[in-house]
Amino acid sequence: MKGSTKASMLKALQLVKSKESTKKERVRKAIVEKSRVVEEIKQYLSKYGVIAIFDLEGIPSSQYKKIKSELERYGPIKVYKNNVFLRAAKDVGIPGIDELAQYLTGVNAFLFTEANPYEVALKVEKVVAPKFAKPGDKAESDIYVPEGPTGIPPGPMLSVFGKLKIRTQVREGIIWIAKETKVAGPGDEISSDLASLLRKLGIKPIMVRLKIKAVWDRGKLYSAEDLRIDVESFKGDVLQAVAAAREVAVEAAMPLPDIMPLIISRAYRRAEMLAAEAGFVTPSTAESVFRVAVGRAMALAVEVVKREPEIGIEVAVQAPQLQQETKAEEKKEEEEEEEKEVSEEEIAEGIGSLFG
Repeated sequence: MKGSTKASMLKALQLVKSKESTKKERVRKAIVEKSRVVEEIKQYLSKYGVIAIFDLEGIPSSQYKKIKSELERYGPIKVYKNNVFLRAAKDVGIPGIDELAQYLTGVNAFLFTEANPYEVALKVEKVVAPKFAKPGDKAESDIYVPEGPTGIPPGPMLSVFGKLKIRTQVREGIIWIAKETKVAGPGDEISSDLASLLRKLGIKPIMVRLKIKAVWDRGKLYSAEDLRIDVESFKGDVLQAVAAAREVAVEAAMPLPDIMPLIISRAYRRAEMLAAEAGFVTPSTAESVFRVAVGRAMALAVEVVKREPEIGIEVAVQAPQLQQETKAEEKKEEEEEEEKEVSEEEIAEGIGSLFG
């Protein structure tokens, strides 16, 4: 009995030692792995000048992988523990680390890049990965179910279609949707019945996007709000600036390759108008001179008829109309160059240069 007890004690002692040894090994491996990760982050921080931090809260892994593959053209994107990243950043001594630390909460992904922060923000907004809807989700846009076979056998699901006001038929042993039907609009809450039906039909109406928390650019920190750009408004500002610059260049007669044709064209028109006003007749100005002269004569005739109607000159309609047409033509010619729009290629080139 004593021998059996002693053997049991020895076995228990060996088991304890084995567990302690296993625990120490796990700790040792964790330390080694942590050191490796810290060194990896330090290498990235030394190589790249821009770090974008994304919030992964509520992002399904399958959608994250799809979005990650789209963003990796800008640089490596990694998921790190916040304290490990912070330790590496402090070791490297990157400026503004204390301000950056406030964003290191929750689960985050880190993009290391050399791209412009605004370019990254615009790209992240466009990269989406669809997923199935859950009850309680809000529709981002109109959701339709298409006309045709559903592959769903008739039975209890018929009542679901009826509840959602979707017209159906039973053909070839399955439910067919008789007509494409809108089942939700922007902001509508998706019910459990609709979520279940959309899943059965293979429709993924919810678009998953990564959310930028902040972007660190060589010591300067941009919050998500700082990176919001109204592209259409910005495009309008660029167009307005280009048009204003072109107008100044034309008026100042700057001898630039793109401006010279406009300068010559405007000078010719103004010279032609001046010749017409002065009555200076040449082969190229004769038409304008006579048009102005006829217009003035008709206007004079109208005034004469007003004072002496018994003369019987019928010009009351013709003169103002001719004057109006003449002025309209002159104004059209004057505005043709002023209202020239900048091409889409010029806009794209100008905006592209902002992002290097």
